[in-house]
Amino acid sequence: MPGNPIDVYIATLMGASGMSYQDAKNLALALFSINLDEPLWLQYLKYIWNVLHGDLGKSIVSVGTPVIKIIATFLPWTVFTVSTALIISFSLGILIGMVMAYRRGGKLDTVLTLTFSILSAIPNFIVGLLFIVFLGVQWKLVPFSMLRGAYSPYVEPGFTLEFIIDVLKHAFFPILTYVLTTIGSWALLMKSSTIATLGEDFVLLARARGLPERRITINYVGRNAILPLFTNLAISIGFIFGGSVLIESVFVYRGIGLRLLQAIYQRDYTVMQGIFLIITIAVILANYIADILYGVLDPRIRVGGR
Repeated sequence: MPGNPIDVYIATLMGASGMSYQDAKNLALALFSINLDEPLWLQYLKYIWNVLHGDLGKSIVSVGTPVIKIIATFLPWTVFTVSTALIISFSLGILIGMVMAYRRGGKLDTVLTLTFSILSAIPNFIVGLLFIVFLGVQWKLVPFSMLRGAYSPYVEPGFTLEFIIDVLKHAFFPILTYVLTTIGSWALLMKSSTIATLGEDFVLLARARGLPERRITINYVGRNAILPLFTNLAISIGFIFGGSVLIESVFVYRGIGLRLLQAIYQRDYTVMQGIFLIITIAVILANYIADILYGVLDPRIRVGGR
């Protein structure tokens, strides 16, 4: 990335305070706890040591503000929208996918397959822009200019009904955009997995034993068909967090994605590093949790076969 924010800050100090280059440089390096005279390997080891102790450095633009404090301010809003959308789309996708599998070849299956294929192919930010263009500009049904940020500035934050409703209003369209652009993938995956499971011997045996179809659908088909989706669920977390940059920029939603975009524009390297690190850790943890849940749901893959 071109440009050096430290040099820009040094130039600002020289212009505003009339300091010499060396004095401005020393002050800037002291403020950001940087020692350029140290070898790169030593700087790297110090960075790793600080990260292990919860110190991600200080913002270059917001001078003196710890990166971890910035992340703690913006990350909860992204976690709220992403997790809510993921739960909704995953749950609905499973239910709709099973219905499509049981009614495969029919009109409902054909229409839903076509619809979900189109929705899955549209980038999420395009869906967000369509909401703004048609609902906000053309038809003037939604005042998107009043829905910027995570909540309205005139609403006092707190566990009150007014604040909760206001937060949900601001998060509604980001969540809806996430759901519309991801539910198709879950439904189509669940459909194919359910169709494959319906042909398994244990399903045929359950029907031969005369078990109720509802029990077969839930306990035999659904529980086994959903297993492959857990791996995709963990992987999708990384894609959704990455997509939050565009979604939050479109709706000007006060989340970690919007803050990352601001850091890129401002060349705030420490904030960028911190956000990328947190997203990476979240994806790794999600994959680890998915592996554990997979073993809980499917005893056949547990270590030692127990």
